[in-house]
Amino acid sequence: MKRTINKVLGLALGLAISWGAKATEAVDFNFDWQFRLTQDSVMGGDYTHNLQTDDGWTEVRLPHDWVIGGTYDQANAQFAPATGYIYGGGYGWYQKTFDLHVSEDSLHHILFDGVYNHSEVWINGHSLGEHPYGYSPFYYDLTPYLNADGKDNLLVVKIDHTRYADSRWYTGAGIYRNVKLVSSHKLRVPIWGTFVQTPEVTTEQALVSMEFTLDNGLDKKTKASYTVEIVDPMGVVVATQTEKIKLTQSSQQKVNVNLTVDHPELWGIDDPKLYQAVTTVYVKDTPVDQQKTRFGIRTIRFDANEGFFLNGENMKIKGVCLHHDGGLVGTAVPRGVWERRFKVLKEAGCNAIRISHNPGSEEFLQLCDEMGFLVQDEFFDEWDNPKDKRWNTKEKEVHYETQGASQYFQEWAESDLKSVMLAHRNHPSIIQWSIGNEIEWTYPRTAEATGFFNNMDWNGNYFWSEPPYNTEQIAQRLDTLPRGKYDIGETAQKLAAWTREMDTSRPVVANCILPSASHLTGYGQTLDIVGYSYRRILYDYGHENYPDKVIMGTENLAQYHEWKAIMERPFISGTYLWTGIDYLGEIRGPWPKKGTGSGIVDFAGFAKPSYHMMKSLWNEEPSIYIATQTLDRSINAIDEATGLMVAKDPEAWQHALWEWHDVNNYWEYEEGEMISVELYSNCDEIELFLNDSSLGKRSLSEFEDHIYKWAVPFAQGELKAVGTLDGIQIEEVLYSTTAPYAVELKVDQQQIDADGYDVVHVVAQLVDRSGRPVKDQNRKITFDIAGEARLLGVDTGSVYNVQQHSTNALVTDQGRALMIFQSIKGKTGEVKVTVSADGLEAGVAKVTIK
Repeated sequence: MKRTINKVLGLALGLAISWGAKATEAVDFNFDWQFRLTQDSVMGGDYTHNLQTDDGWTEVRLPHDWVIGGTYDQANAQFAPATGYIYGGGYGWYQKTFDLHVSEDSLHHILFDGVYNHSEVWINGHSLGEHPYGYSPFYYDLTPYLNADGKDNLLVVKIDHTRYADSRWYTGAGIYRNVKLVSSHKLRVPIWGTFVQTPEVTTEQALVSMEFTLDNGLDKKTKASYTVEIVDPMGVVVATQTEKIKLTQSSQQKVNVNLTVDHPELWGIDDPKLYQAVTTVYVKDTPVDQQKTRFGIRTIRFDANEGFFLNGENMKIKGVCLHHDGGLVGTAVPRGVWERRFKVLKEAGCNAIRISHNPGSEEFLQLCDEMGFLVQDEFFDEWDNPKDKRWNTKEKEVHYETQGASQYFQEWAESDLKSVMLAHRNHPSIIQWSIGNEIEWTYPRTAEATGFFNNMDWNGNYFWSEPPYNTEQIAQRLDTLPRGKYDIGETAQKLAAWTREMDTSRPVVANCILPSASHLTGYGQTLDIVGYSYRRILYDYGHENYPDKVIMGTENLAQYHEWKAIMERPFISGTYLWTGIDYLGEIRGPWPKKGTGSGIVDFAGFAKPSYHMMKSLWNEEPSIYIATQTLDRSINAIDEATGLMVAKDPEAWQHALWEWHDVNNYWEYEEGEMISVELYSNCDEIELFLNDSSLGKRSLSEFEDHIYKWAVPFAQGELKAVGTLDGIQIEEVLYSTTAPYAVELKVDQQQIDADGYDVVHVVAQLVDRSGRPVKDQNRKITFDIAGEARLLGVDTGSVYNVQQHSTNALVTDQGRALMIFQSIKGKTGEVKVTVSADGLEAGVAKVTIK
């Protein structure tokens, strides 16, 4: 029931209800579209006036990413690091006909949450405008161009994605986020016209400060009134205000309302309570408009010495960075896919998400509100100057295909930034606005001033060494090195000023890859928080040299040394690990590889070994994970003096980078072979058993790298770890298995709605005759869906899996694979999923769609 309520609240967010034909109504506009992909910028004919009906069009529903259904192909290697070996170039055309009720006093807008990218929109042959940035929401007024009877209106969207490698990661292409048709009275609160803040909060009382705009689109003076109601999480009105107002013709007026809520229920990471501000506008006692704005009552504070406070409680930000693709679904990510992924992250103790390196979708932020994630919403990856899309700083060539956001930054940056903030500012989950990511290397003067990137012969290392120049030398070089056409400090000040113009309740931050220089320029000086990108070595340097500046890790490695550095320093608020989940594109390494494997969770939502390390660091509840490996492939070795398993290089853990070392989560080797056993745990003490024979107890304090280690000669059977934390005992077991016997299926939901949105994740796992998962063998498996459902695709989760997603068959990895299917709007009944493999007993699962 809770899930259904959340879904309804999510759809209602910011828009309104059913007062009749003149009331604001946000209609789902995702269904019944047609799509065509061409390599020509024009199709011929009067394509913006007349519906095209030739064979080149296919029926689609939104959100839609036309790229992800393609084939991973080594032939696409020219720009493979960005695209993930899928070619996605061309011109995408979308068309939709629709009817609606039009009247003299009505307005109709089309609202796009995100279109990738370089879009142009027509209604009945009239161009409404162009929008190049793929991550900012935008809307157009359809009203002047609608057919007089409201019938057979034609909406056409053209997308130019010929710059198909315009980012350093997989972007997808298409109308990949939700679309709504917003119909309203001409006297209304406009789209994104409400801002709710809670500047004063105690346990006894909260001040709700609300500003909204009244837009009188009527050509006459109007006497109106409004009522603002604050509705608590249980649906009870807890505060209200009613006022009369006079509006001149064709005008806008700001209205400020302050209301008090007694004994507020606070929004927090463990119990994210959500309120609504309901604004109703009346003309002669007749309601003509209503807006529902969801918000949370909470306080945030960052302190240069003490770190981060939420609702007065000092806590660490345990965050991850996330790109916007959802693996096998590409960038058209159903809400249910994010929800499953967020649950996995939450179980690790993650409490924050940096949306990198672009603003998130409305649905994404709604889920963060509901599930209690703190959010850093990031505006741009490029400013004035381009980044090379293939190898970051290593190549300097600019191609048409790789032209990115810097090409239109000067013209569009302000409107994109402000549109994002208007659309997102009521989300209580957002605690930081980030104006940029690793911008410094695109300004040669800044990069050269530090000595990094172009002066590595001094035997230093970016990750582990302080700059070769001290602060005075860096300042002197900044003063004397030639400036480019654009200055990083001036641009940063401009962006920060626009941000503060829209909202001063959240700090302005950026992810700085060269903070030693940025602190000394207008860039770092204009920031409320200077985020350090892979520079934990500079935490003390930064705090000592700039004691009044808040600093934190905003892009860091999922390794113990990163978290240790943060826990030892109260002045560091926390971190965002790179990354929470593996993402497509930005490939490092040879074919076959489809993306970046730095995530603590893989493409299919399966937890990786690094996940379990972070879980042991981020949770107070006891946890144990068992990892094994042969000695020849292990980072460990047996100490000849003690006979104990130790790290081959005792210092290596302090310099571990993005990807975890090679380990397995099974107990299946050659009889008698010596195996390195690692345990990732927060238990104070663990005893290890092989077939009920104790292999001894060890304490976590023995291991500087936070990894328990044993040398164990392999024997078939059971490897069991029994640990204790604060008197609580837990155990974890690995079992030897026999040959695969069957395919076992698990579904995350037994019943879903026939709304065309709900999804089911089906995990197939090879098991032996005892039902134990077989992780060291793989088979080709085939998914079969019987019933009214739409296959979204399949994947194993492996970064090396380049099998096509838009199929029903693949070879497993670690004996498992994922398939996702989605309900079809209006189609109810039972869906039966059967997964078969040659020589194995098929797995069967049933799901009810209602």
